[in-house]
Amino acid sequence: MKLWQEYRSLVLFVVLMIIFRSALADWNTVPTGSMKPTILEGDRIFVNKLAYDLKVPLTHISMFKFADPKRGDIVVFDSKAADTRLVKRVIGVPGDIVEMQDNRLRINGIEARYSNVEYTADAIFAIESYVGMTHRIELAPTGVSYFSSFGPVRVPPGHYLVLGDNRDNSADSRVRGFIPRGEIVGNARAVVLSLNYDRYYLPRMDRFFRDL
Repeated sequence: MKLWQEYRSLVLFVVLMIIFRSALADWNTVPTGSMKPTILEGDRIFVNKLAYDLKVPLTHISMFKFADPKRGDIVVFDSKAADTRLVKRVIGVPGDIVEMQDNRLRINGIEARYSNVEYTADAIFAIESYVGMTHRIELAPTGVSYFSSFGPVRVPPGHYLVLGDNRDNSADSRVRGFIPRGEIVGNARAVVLSLNYDRYYLPRMDRFFRDL
């Protein structure tokens, strides 16, 4: 009893923190470059777990649905296919017909627009725009790879098609298949802090609290 009295505040704090991180909000480390140039290796991203559902803590059981993911959202999900937590961008919502030819997206028969194309020795960058979403993407220097074409495919009910912004270096729906709605944990809206793995984990101050 005395031990409980001494450590009660600590135990309650830990329990409340677990509930908060499980059901309300969390932060995730991004170890790979699959979402470059939007998210870099070493970014810690803020995850809003109330964006779509209120879930039973420590489970994927939804008690109340607030909204469904929209095209263009950056979602965090626990992928059973990959057996890990992933971060990707929603490109196709249920019912959409999606295809990509030479890294040019077409959704429901309408091709995405590409602008501000920039060529470097290591990559090609462009702004990809479609109804409801605009974001920057990164392609391989040649602009063509094994991943650069697929479909057309129809997104089934209760599922989503997701892609990484680093189109030629992302194990997304082209590898893992469609993402079930129940696997989605929340969405990522900002970088909380960022550590540069290539420079002795020094912080990237210009990325702190940066909107995605």
